[in-house]
Amino acid sequence: MRVVLVVATILALSGTAFAQAVPTYGEPDKDKTQSDLAAEKAAEKAYHRSLGNIPDKGPGDPWGTVRSPDVPKTTATRAKGKASTAPN
Repeated sequence: MRVVLVVATILALSGTAFAQAVPTYGEPDKDKTQSDLAAEKAAEKAYHRSLGNIPDKGPGDPWGTVRSPDVPKTTATRAKGKASTAPN
């Protein structure tokens, strides 16, 4: 009985290992001809040319519509010579 249980356990655990094999579907890829390579190269050049037609977008201010335009921008730097004096 133990032998049957051990064999069943081994078969159950080995079945998942076979499920990880990658199946191949369809026919394997054929070698490309010179005209196919030229067409791919032309398509790649056209793609890169079309990317050049897209204008560069400047830096955006996501809070620009929330803030009013007359509020001055604050800086986090301190003036030289001024040190903060905290009471002890």
